[in-house]
Amino acid sequence: MVAEVPASRPGRRAFVDITPLTTSGDVQARREGWKRADRARTFRLQHWDYDGERVAGFDYDVGAVLVRAATVVGEAALAGTLGAWRLRPEQFLFPWRTDDPR
Repeated sequence: MVAEVPASRPGRRAFVDITPLTTSGDVQARREGWKRADRARTFRLQHWDYDGERVAGFDYDVGAVLVRAATVVGEAALAGTLGAWRLRPEQFLFPWRTDDPR
């Protein structure tokens, strides 16, 4: 999931990505044709700030800055981190519905 957030300055664009980390149990479930629920799932959050002119191009990472990152375990910790970062779950969209280059 991705949320566009305020950038560090004009001409920049910034995004926060939430990615669930895949486990061997997830891989096994996928092979068997189902999805595994996990209350203790680990999530990776990354806040990137990009050169706004490069977001749509191949070299989007030139001049990109990782503002902050966190790894959390469980949905409660995810919600807590989002709150600490002043983000709300409803801000997040599927990646293909955003301009996030990652």
